[in-house]
Amino acid sequence: MSIRVRNPLVEIDGDEMTRILWRLVKERLLLPYLDMQTIYYDLHVEHRDETDDHVTVEAAQAIAEHGVGVKCATITPNAARVEEYDLKRAWPSANATIRGILDGTVFRQPIVLKNIPPTVRTWAKPIIIGRHAYGDVYENQEIRVPGPGTGELVYTPANGGESIRRTIHVFSGKGGVLQGIHNTEESVRSFARACIQYAISQRVPLWFATKDTISKTYHGFFRDVFQEEVDAHRAEMEAAGVTYFYTLIDDAVARVIRHEGGILWACANYDGDVMSDMLASGFGSLALMTSVLVSPSGVMEFEAAHGTVQRHYYAHLRGEPTSTNATATIYAWTGALARRGELDVTPDVVDFCQRLERAVVETIEGGIMTKDLARVCDPPVEEAASTEGFIDAIRARLDA
Repeated sequence: MSIRVRNPLVEIDGDEMTRILWRLVKERLLLPYLDMQTIYYDLHVEHRDETDDHVTVEAAQAIAEHGVGVKCATITPNAARVEEYDLKRAWPSANATIRGILDGTVFRQPIVLKNIPPTVRTWAKPIIIGRHAYGDVYENQEIRVPGPGTGELVYTPANGGESIRRTIHVFSGKGGVLQGIHNTEESVRSFARACIQYAISQRVPLWFATKDTISKTYHGFFRDVFQEEVDAHRAEMEAAGVTYFYTLIDDAVARVIRHEGGILWACANYDGDVMSDMLASGFGSLALMTSVLVSPSGVMEFEAAHGTVQRHYYAHLRGEPTSTNATATIYAWTGALARRGELDVTPDVVDFCQRLERAVVETIEGGIMTKDLARVCDPPVEEAASTEGFIDAIRARLDA
């Protein structure tokens, strides 16, 4: 008899090889066991183009309404993608749009396996990344400066007061480029609070790093707000044994390489984007990294931390066999369904998600894995499983 998921969650489909993984995971690992309903949104890049990207906004609003969402990887089109899919324009990152609407913090944590040793030999415990998911370069404005002239930063008060102007650069010759970024006090403060609460829930030390020696106002603002929130929650942190450490981002990188792990590293938006991929690779594979967006209101969106696996998709279209790791996609679903089960107070749903995750871990530790892990596992595996073979092996272990 199927386990009933009491309330629906928002399902966001995506692009290329991960869209194929999405269907396989649902058909072979979820629907045979669960009686579940989803509120479906298709964020295939062509459908985003057809709707002028309104579908992305609608999906984010649906997550806010229903409390839980699960998202497949999507294309962020560049000029080559615009030409490939004959798009109207290079639409912005769907992830950035959703994160901006939900105003959340992204927490990414590697899945640690016994037979996948970290590339960095000192890492013995997971390193969690807390990524601020609003503003900065992801919601910027840019100008290609065509020639000589003055670039300025201007703030005009809403009450009609005197404007503040700063000269960025006086261009000569062939010009150059300008970029304007922003953040808000509310978003930075909610980021700090989310990281503090997550560190308390995981009972791990909390690190935060920026480059305030160079960006004295912008990054200095982050540093000061974070410290204010740490001071406000110091009693909770001390009761949980959670310490706080602030340093420069370059110093944090140097320390992390020599650290044993077991920390939550809070990063500004761009830093978190880059460092989470570095950590994922260092712990074995981008497909071994979980990712959850947590909004201040408790809304959560789960996704795989990797992209659409374009190279494998082209091979699939040519009829060639693929060996694509579905682990992060499976964990996106189990994370979302377990959260739905917690909200609905349906422990049998939560239990199923835990059993499925154990089946994934035991399958890989039992020597059945895709090519990305076969190259780095210890002891080595000579024959990697196919995309479908890996999922079928997980189902066999789940049934057992």
